[in-house]
Amino acid sequence: MCSGNGQALFTAECSHKFHFHCISSSVRHGNTVCPICRAVWKELPFQGPLPAAAAADASLLGTARVNPHPLDDRHQHQRMAVVRRLSRGDSVTRQWQLPIFRTLDGGIFDDDEQLDLHPAEDVVGTQDVDSIVADEMAPASVGITTYAAFPAMEESVMVEEFAVLIHLKAPSSPATVTSRAPIDLVTVLDVSWSMAGTKLALLKRAMSFVIQALGPGDRLSVVTFSSSARRLFPLRKMTESGRQRALQRVSSLVADGGTNIADALRKAARVMEDRRERNPVCSIVLLSDGRDTYTVPVPRGGGGGGDQPDYAVLVPSSLLPGGGSARHVQVHAFGFGADHDSPAMHSIAEMSGGTFSFIDAAGSIQDAFAQCIGGLLSVVAQELRLSVECGDDGVLLTSVRSGGYASHVDGDGRGGFVDVGDLYADEERDFLVTVRVPAARGVSALITPSCTYRSTATMETVRVGGDTVTVPRTVDAPVGYDGMSPEVERELHRVQATEDMAAARAAAERGDFELAAAILDERRGVLESRADDDPQSVALAAELREMQDRVETRQRYEESGRAYMLAGLSSHSWQRATARGDSTELTSVIHTYQTPFMVDMLQRSQTLQPEVVVAMSRSAPLPAPSLSLSPPPPPSQLRRRSVRPAMSFPGRRS
Repeated sequence: MCSGNGQALFTAECSHKFHFHCISSSVRHGNTVCPICRAVWKELPFQGPLPAAAAADASLLGTARVNPHPLDDRHQHQRMAVVRRLSRGDSVTRQWQLPIFRTLDGGIFDDDEQLDLHPAEDVVGTQDVDSIVADEMAPASVGITTYAAFPAMEESVMVEEFAVLIHLKAPSSPATVTSRAPIDLVTVLDVSWSMAGTKLALLKRAMSFVIQALGPGDRLSVVTFSSSARRLFPLRKMTESGRQRALQRVSSLVADGGTNIADALRKAARVMEDRRERNPVCSIVLLSDGRDTYTVPVPRGGGGGGDQPDYAVLVPSSLLPGGGSARHVQVHAFGFGADHDSPAMHSIAEMSGGTFSFIDAAGSIQDAFAQCIGGLLSVVAQELRLSVECGDDGVLLTSVRSGGYASHVDGDGRGGFVDVGDLYADEERDFLVTVRVPAARGVSALITPSCTYRSTATMETVRVGGDTVTVPRTVDAPVGYDGMSPEVERELHRVQATEDMAAARAAAERGDFELAAAILDERRGVLESRADDDPQSVALAAELREMQDRVETRQRYEESGRAYMLAGLSSHSWQRATARGDSTELTSVIHTYQTPFMVDMLQRSQTLQPEVVVAMSRSAPLPAPSLSLSPPPPPSQLRRRSVRPAMSFPGRRS
């Protein structure tokens, strides 16, 4: 329901809209079909007390007070409600089930389903209990490894910037769904008119995959938006019955109206803010194929001189880091097709600490969602902070190259930190720091890294100390070494490639596509010169080549180049996998930062008869996604794609 000219409007399942008091009067006289298309309604509008016949044949979905016109108080104390009609058989067989999901939005979204703090015995088989208890009693910790740029320094030389690489690796994910951290997930889905047809059918299929990937301890809420946003149902546990209801609601989606991303994010933020209970992990997934046509961002600086729009108006303050929420909620944004607003979607993700993915092929929606969900369902560390303390007197921390992560260097240069946040299972992070090292004899102690985080296995704070990085000092210049540490050199090339991607994008935004292509080509040449013994350089060079192809002309850049580059920058800035091009193909060279759990989810997605997805992406009339919760056929009965060995980044060494 929404308001129109001071009167409440009822939007039926068939997407036709009516003044609430008019259509409810018609329904009270026994009319239960749409006056326009003659569709039979399952959800009926009523105003005032329900008639006995309707009450006996319906279940209440929700209520909301009518918003009267300022000059008309005729409806001021009346109530309006939407009820669902049940068959006589259903009214008996469903008495034991949970209430049907409410479809109307109240003032406060505190109707989330209660968490089961003591999982039922039938969820965990007795054969798994001992192993689960053992895993939870002794969870592995985040690993810290360091690499000095050079193995030795001349004792009489002061080095202004000596590089040290700090490598973090998260522990592996628990083996069972009951021992991992459960999630509260809100999916925010664009159902505007441009999503009609193939796009909406593929979105429903992708959401079906997400729903069935969630466990009984996970909770899901779906917010849809077109001209306005609507919470399809509150946070509900994805038990067998919960999944069935969620699948039914998603399968009934229709496309119509404009695109109001700001309203949708406000509603999703309220779902998270108003929760009575909270799962350890929470996230918002946003997908849109268009531009917000209701909340138009005003360019910074007043709109002159090519100022960029201020996309902050699209993001509720509670979704920003330090925005007042008890636990920060990231938004992972997915731009779909050539017409979406990639700068807006990228900004939404960046401001909330999430990732931006670009889906340029309709058949890739499910794979993009699968990769993202694979990470969210494997969070093992939260609120991780990497700290660095300098060793010997005179050693000063001069810089921390942390990408998109907030970092700080103390005023006296004797320490600093990086706020990393969440880590998925087996996920890795690399941070280059530089220190000023004075002349000295013997051995110089440079830095000692450490980290603190909250373990999702125990919900306790864990502190991990790393070894002190030391470098021997020699009387003469060190000899017999083969130059810079390969680990440090590899990370330096990755950072420089990311900086060149940003510089090329800036040139393209100015309309200098020749310069953009030249910047990418030069960096690609450097990487290809060392690609024979470095798989990471091969992957980066392939990505730069793809970007170079997409910035050759203005048309190519605006069609896909801008979104592809922004998705790549998001990935390298956070060192986290995003979808772009064929990056979710398991045979692709460009599969940076994928974790084993992401690869497993992609295998599951691509094993489910990939030829069906290909056919769907090429044809207009599409079947609705199946509501069956039965497991997929055995792998032997399905065509499988070749699968690469799982690694967090090609060529990374721990």
